[in-house]
Amino acid sequence: MDDRRIFAVGDVHGCRAKLVQLLEKIDWRPENHEELVFLGDYIDRGPDSYGVVETVMELKARHPKLVTLLKGNHEQMFMDFIAGREDLVLTANGVAWTMRSYNRNSPFPVSHLQFYNNLELFRATEAHIFVHAGLRPGVPLREQTERDFLWIRDEFLESTYDFGKTVVFGHTPFKEPYICSGRAGLDTGAVFGGALTCLEVSQGRLISV
Repeated sequence: MDDRRIFAVGDVHGCRAKLVQLLEKIDWRPENHEELVFLGDYIDRGPDSYGVVETVMELKARHPKLVTLLKGNHEQMFMDFIAGREDLVLTANGVAWTMRSYNRNSPFPVSHLQFYNNLELFRATEAHIFVHAGLRPGVPLREQTERDFLWIRDEFLESTYDFGKTVVFGHTPFKEPYICSGRAGLDTGAVFGGALTCLEVSQGRLISV
């Protein structure tokens, strides 16, 4: 078992107000070496992607060993967009909202480029694997591809494969947290009018705003 408390936060998608409310509600205590894991998709579709990134960057700066920032597929798409590897077809995924947020705070901060480049693909503990989208059944953790970490959906959700640990993930929105044997899905559609959800994993306690 993971002895110390670990809090995992689902997809924020630019909803900074909900994120601030959630952080006030969860009773995370870094002074007790409790961990905070964000499952990715901080940006796009919501009104304040810039503010969300600033908030999680500040948390990471204050508690670098206790805060894990995972990469979501929306961060990867945004990196591709600003590097010129993708075009405005990405507006369908909400990048226009992100660009408006950054244009209000131009020029583009170097610290934010470092943020996007330093995001992690997974966090594994004794009892849990934290990842944005999920894992490919039958493939060892260290052999999973970045694309699967960021994008996989049906092959993961429809499988009953036992990864040996509970996989805590975001990416796929549910009306309510998706909790079943070996799976915990925490994207509850905050940007679509749903809740922003956090799981305190050792107790199985769900906190939403």
